[in-house]
Amino acid sequence: MGTLKTEPARTRPDLLAPPVAAALAEWPADAPVDVDDVLVAPIDADLADTAAFCAAYEVGLDVSANCVVVAGKREGVVRYAACVVLATTRADVNGVARRALDVRKASFAPMADAVELTGMEYGGITPIGLPAQWPILVDSRVVATPHVIIGSGVRHSKIALPGPALGALPGARVVEDLARPA
Repeated sequence: MGTLKTEPARTRPDLLAPPVAAALAEWPADAPVDVDDVLVAPIDADLADTAAFCAAYEVGLDVSANCVVVAGKREGVVRYAACVVLATTRADVNGVARRALDVRKASFAPMADAVELTGMEYGGITPIGLPAQWPILVDSRVVATPHVIIGSGVRHSKIALPGPALGALPGARVVEDLARPA
C-alpha cells in the first residue's frame, strides 16, 4: 500500500463521503470481507488523481482501481452504472458497459450529474455507497487483486480493501473483460 497510513475506515467518517460512511455502518456481518478490513488513509486532495496519487504515495497502478460512472438512455430514461477497473486499464464503456446497461449508446456521465447523484466528490467516487439501484460492474482483474486502493467519496483520502470485496458489494457483478489495457 505504498506509504499510505491506513486505519479502519468506519472509525474515520471524517475521511469519507456521507454515503460511504453510511454503507460501512450497514456493512453486513456475513460479508466475505470484514468491515474492519476496509481501511482508509488521508492524502493530499491535490494528489487525488490516479497518476499523481500513485507517484506521490508509491502505489502501483496495478493495485489502484478507478470507479467511473457511465450513463445511457433507454426509452427516454437515463440509466446509470458504475464501472470499477484497475488503473492499468480503461473501461470498455461503449461495448461491455453499454450492453450491461442495455442501452444503444453509453458514455461517461456528466461530472455534475455524477457528483449530485452519488453525493461524492468528483475524482473520489467509489463503488461503496452508490445508489442502490445502480449496477456496479467490476472488472474480473480487480477482484483477482489481493488488495486495491480506490476512492473514498472525497478527494482527501483513499480506501484500501481486498479486491474480492468489490465484487461482493450489493448490486455488484464481476464482468470479464470490462476493461481493456490502457
